[in-house]
Amino acid sequence: MFYAREMSDCCKAASRQFPVILVMGPRQVGKTALLQQLAGKERRYVTLDDPAVRALAQTDPALFLERYEPPVLIDEIQYAPQLLPLIKMAVDEQGRRGLFWLTGSQQFPLMKGDSETLAGRVAVLSLLGLSNRERQRREFGRAPFLPTQRLLKQREASAPTLTLKRLYRDIWSGSFPALVTKQVRDRDLFYSSYLQTYLQRDVKDLTQVGNEASFIRFLKACAARTGQMLNLTDLARDADVAVNTAKNWLSILLASFQVLLLQPYHTNVTKRLVKRPKLYFLDTGLCAYLTEWSSPETLEAGAMSGAILETYVVAEVLKSWWNRGKQPPICYYRDKDGKEIDLLLVQDQAIYPVEIKKSTSPRREWIQPFSMLDRLKPGRAEGGVVCLCRERLPLADRVTAIPVGLL
Repeated sequence: MFYAREMSDCCKAASRQFPVILVMGPRQVGKTALLQQLAGKERRYVTLDDPAVRALAQTDPALFLERYEPPVLIDEIQYAPQLLPLIKMAVDEQGRRGLFWLTGSQQFPLMKGDSETLAGRVAVLSLLGLSNRERQRREFGRAPFLPTQRLLKQREASAPTLTLKRLYRDIWSGSFPALVTKQVRDRDLFYSSYLQTYLQRDVKDLTQVGNEASFIRFLKACAARTGQMLNLTDLARDADVAVNTAKNWLSILLASFQVLLLQPYHTNVTKRLVKRPKLYFLDTGLCAYLTEWSSPETLEAGAMSGAILETYVVAEVLKSWWNRGKQPPICYYRDKDGKEIDLLLVQDQAIYPVEIKKSTSPRREWIQPFSMLDRLKPGRAEGGVVCLCRERLPLADRVTAIPVGLL
C-alpha cells in the first residue's frame, strides 16, 4: 500500500529547477518508492545495491552512464562516488533540468572517495519515515511547524486526534513505511533484520567495525540516552569502548541518519549557556526496540516515557521542515543554572520557544524559563507547550498549549 508523501511536491519543484536532485535518508524510509512514484516512463531506474551494476559504476563510470543515460534514477549513489564527476560533466554539457535523480543512505558530504559535491547543480533533500500527518493521510501543504496562532489554526483544521494509547503505539512501532502499512506485521523481526542490514551495509561501508556486538552495545547505550545532553565519556564507559571509538561510531550514526545532535543556542554574549548538544534518535520505534520495551503500554508507563515523547516531537518538527525542502532552524536552551527549554526555533530575527510535556493538564510554571529569552537577541516571539491536551488552549501571553496531534 502506497502512502502519499508530503515531500512529493518539493521533489517535483526541485527537479524543475536543478539538473540533479538527491534524496537522502535512512534505509527503508521510502526514498526510492517516492521517486519511482513521481518518475515518468522515460526515466530509467538502476540500483547500486546490485553487485554487478555497482561494480560497473565503480570500475567504468563512463560506460555506466552510457548504458544508463539520463533521465535516470540511481539508487544508493554512495556506493559509487566515482560517478559524480561524470554526472557533473553530463549536466554541464546538456544543460537540462531533472536529468539525474539520486538516492543515498549516507550523508552526502561524508561519502568516501570523490569529494565532488555538485555545488550549484544539485538539490539535496532529506527524508525520514512517515510523519504523523502522512500516517493519518491528512491534508498536506502546511507550512513547517512554528508555535504561532496563525500556523496552529491552519494545522488544526486537518489535525488527527491522538489518544495516549494511540500515540504510544505509534511511538513504539516507529515510522518506517513497512510497519505503518502493515507490510511487515512482526515489529521485532523488522527491527532485528533492519539492524543486520544496517551493520552489513552502511556501517561496514563507512568504517571498519571489528566487533559488531560492541557496536550494538554502543547503539543501545545511545538509545538509552535519547533526549539527553551528550556526554561522550559516560557513553564510552557504558558501551565499554574508548572515547575516540565512541566519537567515531557516533559520526557513523549521524552520517547514516540514525541520530540527530541538537545543538544548544548560544551567541557571543551568552557566556553562561552550555555548549553540549542533545542526542535524539530519529526513529522512536528503533529506539524503543534497542532499549527493549516489549509493548506500547510498558513504554508509556516506564522510565523513558517522557524522553521518548520528546524524541517523537523533535522528529516530527524536523520532518515538517525537511518535507518542505527547508532546513529546520532548531536548537535548545540550557544555562549553567540548569534552566532549560526543550526546543527553540529561530527565524526572522525571532526566537520561538517550545516545551514538551507528557501531561494532559498544562501548567504555567512549565514556561517560566521562557522569560530567560527576553534578555537575548533576537527577541522572544510566540511560544508553546506541546502536550497531551485535547485542544489548543491559551496558557499565557503569546504562549499556547498545543495538542501533540497538531505537529
